[in-house]
Amino acid sequence: MAAVDGRDVGWRREGDESDPVAVGIAPEGLRAALDEAEGRGGRWQLVVWKDDRLVIDRASDAEGPDLFWAWSASKPVIALLVWQLIEAGTVGVDDPVARWWPEFAVNGKQDVTVRHLLQHRSGLPTGPGGQLADVAAMADWRWSTHRLAHGTPKWPPGERSAYHYLSYGFGLGEVVRRATGRELPELMREQIFEPLALSDAYLGLPTTELGRAVPLQVETPGGRAVELILNSARVRQAVIPAGGISVTAHDLARFYRAMLAGGELAGVRVASAETIDQMRAQSSVDGEPDGLLHYPVRFGQGFQLGGPAVGWPAVEPFGHLSSRESFGHNGSNVCVGWADPEHGLVVVYLGSRIRGWQTDRTMLRRLADSLLAACRPRADEPTT
Repeated sequence: MAAVDGRDVGWRREGDESDPVAVGIAPEGLRAALDEAEGRGGRWQLVVWKDDRLVIDRASDAEGPDLFWAWSASKPVIALLVWQLIEAGTVGVDDPVARWWPEFAVNGKQDVTVRHLLQHRSGLPTGPGGQLADVAAMADWRWSTHRLAHGTPKWPPGERSAYHYLSYGFGLGEVVRRATGRELPELMREQIFEPLALSDAYLGLPTTELGRAVPLQVETPGGRAVELILNSARVRQAVIPAGGISVTAHDLARFYRAMLAGGELAGVRVASAETIDQMRAQSSVDGEPDGLLHYPVRFGQGFQLGGPAVGWPAVEPFGHLSSRESFGHNGSNVCVGWADPEHGLVVVYLGSRIRGWQTDRTMLRRLADSLLAACRPRADEPTT
């Protein structure tokens, strides 16, 4: 793509990119977004689609591993798997979780529903002992689900939005296992990865793919200990649906292209348009601080939602300029995937370097806003 040539040595070209001018995006915005990715350092991949045309498919110059740990950018995938079961009539969205998981119906959780889990409103943002105990258990499915089943909600079901940063995947995942009798990696591959041709997406890395795992570089206090845990084979191979998918930006972008198109890509449908609309339906209250994160987050029923932040601090991983129709998920400000129907954009950034919450969240916002500001209005939208 001649429009951003001159830096190709630093931005390894991965795919056959279209001329951005022809699809209504200013090349300066692409260069600014690439500057943000390169300036953060570490290993990275950046893929951008505009109106179903590939305009950026670049990676850091270093050769080597290419499967990134997606962090919480993984969450919409387990959510889609649940919604597929809802659409098929296998599970009811308002079923009590205990219908499928009887051990869950203790300590006041008998009224928690599948919808409450999808909305981060079950009252169980963590298991017993809090976030550190959750992290210590996350590579052990049986222990993680046992802890969650015996947990006590902090709020009555439905009362408060509180981010289920690991409990999201273990709660929804155990419902899927009980309802289908299938293990999640196999079912996710059969229902989502293979139909959408995501050949480089894994829930729990197979041993044969461990050499492709991009190691994390953590520069915050205690970073060395975090690296030892999260870069270990035990964690990378574990089934952690809320945060442990390993993927390339190319494949995660294909997922969002299907979501943006109402559940279909290349003639293959993985969900109805109505189901995708349900996943995007806002469930949080604008401006209300999240019960775990302590800042406002717009949640749907499977996606995090975009638009200018309401409340403070303003955390806008899809950009301040994103429309309220945008949807996706941030992954601890390390990775992000999102789509904006108003601008016709699909954006995926996957990174390996953690520098600090404030620095990294600001970088994601700047990267997104560089792209959004560069977009001309779509042909089907009126100009002002």
